[in-house]
Amino acid sequence: MVSLRPVMGAMTVTLSACIAQPLPSTAPDTAPVTTAAPATAVTTTSPASPDATAAADRLYGGLGETVDRDAIAELAESGDVRFAWLLTDLMQFIGPGITNDALVNGFQVLTGVVLAGDTSPWSESSNYLIGEDIPAPPGYRQLKGQLYTLVEPRWEPFFEDPSSQIEYRHLAWGGVLPDDRPLGGFDVPCEGGCIPALDDPAVTDAAGGDWYPDDAVVFGVVAGGESRAYPKNIMEVHEMVIDTVGGVRLGIPYCTLCGSAQAYDLESIPEGVEPPLLRTSGLLVRSNKLMYDLNTWSAFDTFTGRALSGPLREADVELEMVSVVTSTWGAWKEAHPQTTIVAADGGIGRTYPEDPLRGRDDDGPIFPIGNVDPRLPVQTQVLGVQHGETFVAFPADEAVAALRAGQAVTFEEIVVELDGNGLKARLSGGDELVTHQAFWFAWSQFHPTTDVWSADLLE
Repeated sequence: MVSLRPVMGAMTVTLSACIAQPLPSTAPDTAPVTTAAPATAVTTTSPASPDATAAADRLYGGLGETVDRDAIAELAESGDVRFAWLLTDLMQFIGPGITNDALVNGFQVLTGVVLAGDTSPWSESSNYLIGEDIPAPPGYRQLKGQLYTLVEPRWEPFFEDPSSQIEYRHLAWGGVLPDDRPLGGFDVPCEGGCIPALDDPAVTDAAGGDWYPDDAVVFGVVAGGESRAYPKNIMEVHEMVIDTVGGVRLGIPYCTLCGSAQAYDLESIPEGVEPPLLRTSGLLVRSNKLMYDLNTWSAFDTFTGRALSGPLREADVELEMVSVVTSTWGAWKEAHPQTTIVAADGGIGRTYPEDPLRGRDDDGPIFPIGNVDPRLPVQTQVLGVQHGETFVAFPADEAVAALRAGQAVTFEEIVVELDGNGLKARLSGGDELVTHQAFWFAWSQFHPTTDVWSADLLE
């Protein structure tokens, strides 16, 4: 048996817009590899053997002191593929060595899949389990909670709700810890390192935004008759802004990993519910950041605005989305001459690099996402549109090129138009639709029935 405590103590996170890479793992080159035929298909409700359940409890219950390799071997021999999730989850936190080799070997025995070693074993095995939709083992929420609260005790509320709608199989550590600073607490240090939200930033008029290059990207919001631009480089550092635009109190998360800036009306809540104070949890679900409400520690689906756990899930909170337009600054201020823009220092005296992520996402997702809809490359930016039960993805570059060429970009009743040199959508009757852009892998995983518009439809 090996102690997990030194591994946890060695974990470091940095106050950075760049989410840290997972701790390194190794392919099984010091432990024998055994392969077997995949275990018999199981369902979520299939009973587990008492021996496998006991081994799982022993493995996860002892993580504060040891990683029990005998328990790993017992799970591998159980023939119940669901327990592969427990082995894979541990891979993210166990560095190279015999214990990681045992986890990899156990995974291969349970699944019959030999890991190729092209990426980390944790990433490769996670992608397999997500892609094959392998069910979770009995008691998975509580077991995973034991692991994650050992890493960060503040995450405990995310595992307490027995009716939680968090998909725990897809939950992963993003490399940073929770931002639990109070509203306006920009001078309060993040304990252990976090991605710090920017609350009520200072803004200037368009002329005062000459510090920002005209060809640099902004995320534009129009609410209550007022428009505001959020520079991408500032959003990459903070990934969450709390702001008031046109009298509308907004939470604006930016998921750098899925290329999606969104805006939510924080007061679109049931009567008697306190408006949430959105923060970044440090956790991911299929490479999509998991945000939460600091007041109640209720988890939120960043992509949909729906409360997934805690008191706000019980109150059935689903925040109303406000459109976000991805444009260059020069084109946005030309289209919206009365716009404001976040000040160069955010109002907190900070200096922001021009390119905080330095091309981190250029080669595709860096965290597990499972299978990807092959109709478009994973990192294609699409304008996502919903109208009733219809979901449509408009590849952004294609749509912009078509519109600039004077062509109409439509799909059934949906009409796409330029806003700055970004995109927005409305119905043919004139009513605007709420939209935002995202990487294709993110939009398609949340809306698997989505249609895809193509410039070929114009021919």
